Parts: sequence; structure tokens; C-alpha cells
Amino acid sequence: MNIECIAIDGPAASGKSTLGKMLADRLGYLFFDTGVMYRAATLAAMEQNIDLNDEKKVDTLTANIRIDVRPPSRSDGRMNDVILDGKDVTWAIRDKKVESNVSQVSAYPGVRRELTAQQRRIGERGNVVMIGRDIGTVVMPDANKKIYLEASPEERARRRVKEFAERGEQISYDEVLKAMILRDQIDSSRETAPLRPADDAVIIQTDGFSLQQVFDQVISIITKKRE
Repeated sequence: MNIECIAIDGPAASGKSTLGKMLADRLGYLFFDTGVMYRAATLAAMEQNIDLNDEKKVDTLTANIRIDVRPPSRSDGRMNDVILDGKDVTWAIRDKKVESNVSQVSAYPGVRRELTAQQRRIGERGNVVMIGRDIGTVVMPDANKKIYLEASPEERARRRVKEFAERGEQISYDEVLKAMILRDQIDSSRETAPLRPADDAVIIQTDGFSLQQVFDQVISIITKKRE
């Protein structure tokens, strides 16, 4: 059986993005990080000075913005172009202020309904690697293969600090770790589409393993599934 959709879920900085891009490149599939949609919605609300505690206004805004995800147009480290109402916001959505507020916005049921519908339409085209927090459980429950990446908050915080440093930004490890733990609590306890592995997902613990080792393991899983 051919794999048409690979769902990769897991908490922040668990390695989903890099692994997903590697898989997409190897298989010739579309790489789709669904989290960029929630970041773009958060950025849009912040740019329009909408109170992020006003759920109704955030829901209304999300229903009226257009988010597109395209293959990368520049060789600056981006995995995709993220377009918000015609504007390239690929790096703007990685701002620390967006990072600290995206969990709140993404927890709103109205926001999730709107963006889940858009994500599902892309996933149903097939030949796609989709990453997020609820792909295997909500967005694409019929995905051909589901992977759930796990890593300790400490390991993920170290990865995030390194990511910022590589972009020339300095941020304290303690600050990142605190935000990481809080985000895990929000994502795992929300009523709508909480972060959790799908019942039929393959769970992979990535602490102490290199990216290449995790990649080889996932390729092996996919190959066996195809057979």
C-alpha cells in the first residue's frame, strides 16, 4: 500500500519540523507544518491589536484571513513560504512574542475548526507529510501512517535555544524551559484537540538520539508499512 499522508505529531521542539522536511524531501511529498497556520493567526491578531483574551474577536479574525503555504522561494533556512493575506510572514511568525501566545490562540475551538478545515483539504490531496499536534487524532485521522515524537522538556528547551542562537538571537535556557513546560500544559489540557498520541501512532522517544537515527527509524517504519 502506498503512503499518501504521513502524520507527525508531538510537543514543541520535539523535532517534528526537521524530520518532516527530511521525509518530504526523501519521498518527494509536500511538507506541511500545520503549526504555521496558528502562528499566522496569532500574528494577525497581534498586528491588528486584538485582545488575545477576546475569543470571539480572535475567532472572527481567523475566519477572515487567508493563509497559504508554498514551497520555499528563498534559500535562507525556511522550510516553506508562509503567506498571510498576500504578505510573506515566514520569519515574522517565529518571533518570540508569537511563540509565547500561540498556544492560547490555538486552544480556541473556533480557531481550530477554521484552520483544521483548511489543513484537511491540503492533506486530502495526498502525497503530503503533515506535522502538528493533532494531525493523527483530528485533522487526518485516516492518515496512512502516524508518528508521535517525544522528548523531555529539558532536551527540547536546549534545542530551541540553539535554534534561536543560529538565527543570531540570544534567549535564556531557563526562560525557554519555563515557557516549554507551560505550553505543554496548555496543549495537553485544552478541551479541543488536546496534544496526545493517536491510538494507532508509533511513539518514538528522541532523547539521546541524533536526527539521522530518528530519521532512519521512521523510514524503516514507513517501508514496513508499505510492504
